[in-house]
Amino acid sequence: MAAESTMVPLGTPMPTFSLPDLNGAVLSSADLAGAPVLVAFVCNHCPYVKHVETRFGEVAAAHPDLIVVAICSNDADGYPDDAPAHLAHQARRAGWAFPYLVDESQEVGRAFKAACTPDFFLYDAAGALAYRGAMDGSTPGNGLPVTGELLDDAIKRVVAGESVPEPHRPSMGCSIKWRP
Repeated sequence: MAAESTMVPLGTPMPTFSLPDLNGAVLSSADLAGAPVLVAFVCNHCPYVKHVETRFGEVAAAHPDLIVVAICSNDADGYPDDAPAHLAHQARRAGWAFPYLVDESQEVGRAFKAACTPDFFLYDAAGALAYRGAMDGSTPGNGLPVTGELLDDAIKRVVAGESVPEPHRPSMGCSIKWRP
């Protein structure tokens, strides 16, 4: 079922977290302090994520001054394609060179108020939310090219210490698969 970003208020501090990556190494929000950070809630099974995953990796790679972290908060029991082995395949397929974290408890997704996949949260170097929303206007089947222009522009501004003018276009994708 399609859902949109909750559009968390700008300036909201990044929630604290500590999650394992696909190899079991733990990464925490404290490890990310002092630099702009993009947190992307994604998964393997969602057609909206598959639609943008390669371009997302390219946009992320184009910004070496940005820390990028992907998180999967989906219920892997109910959606086995989102189990860690499949997430690892996705990261290879999409060319992602950033950490992919597993939020098995779903507490981190809830703390961020993530609603869909993909759902992007861009924080400035002080840890304040500077952008939340879509990569661009493309969705599966709407005929628009996947450019990443909205996210790319936001990253450029945040890395330069500038604000990102509103309105921000909400991200749209599959709803996060919460456990009952």
